[in-house]
Amino acid sequence: MKKGIIFDLDGTLWDTTKQVVPAWNICLRRHGIKEITYKDMESYMGKTLEDISNIIMPKLPFDKGMEILNECCLEEQIYLRKNGGTLYPNLEKTLQMLLKDYNLYIVSNCQNEYLYSFFIAHKLKKYFDDFETHGNTNLNKGENIRLIVERNNIVHSVYVGDTQIDKDAADYAGISFIYASYGFGNLENQQYKISKFSDLAHIISNII
Repeated sequence: MKKGIIFDLDGTLWDTTKQVVPAWNICLRRHGIKEITYKDMESYMGKTLEDISNIIMPKLPFDKGMEILNECCLEEQIYLRKNGGTLYPNLEKTLQMLLKDYNLYIVSNCQNEYLYSFFIAHKLKKYFDDFETHGNTNLNKGENIRLIVERNNIVHSVYVGDTQIDKDAADYAGISFIYASYGFGNLENQQYKISKFSDLAHIISNII
């Protein structure tokens, strides 16, 4: 009986705000677009590139905004693949512990290249059986969670994330949700909650 833990990426496994904002601003300045702040970037976490483009460049034609945003992503990937982001404390140690009893997966609204930056910089791909991104499928997060569950024949599963988008996606997919309160969101009255990543190893057996 396969038990799966499916993870969000930003705000759950790592934080790249400090790395991505300067890279994006290099590109935005190049096109005469107003620079973004670290607080802005935190508010974008969990959103698709299409949503972010509309927020940053609402007056530009959608295709032009996406062209600029994809250029921003190229800038960030160059940096992240070389330097990585900030992993949450005890992340790899906790993944090793979880892998003894569970299969691990990632579903994110990012582009595929961004997820591979996480894998390449921190050498963590070996812990995950499968993964899916909005950039690869153009599906919403709930649909991608369902896709992961179905193609991996997962019988019991849970989604770990830090935003309302993540909670809504878990609900859409019909699986339990664990709120990572150390991330970027601010959710109240969640049935399952962790205040640090390592807490997951202590509560997961009570959920799936």
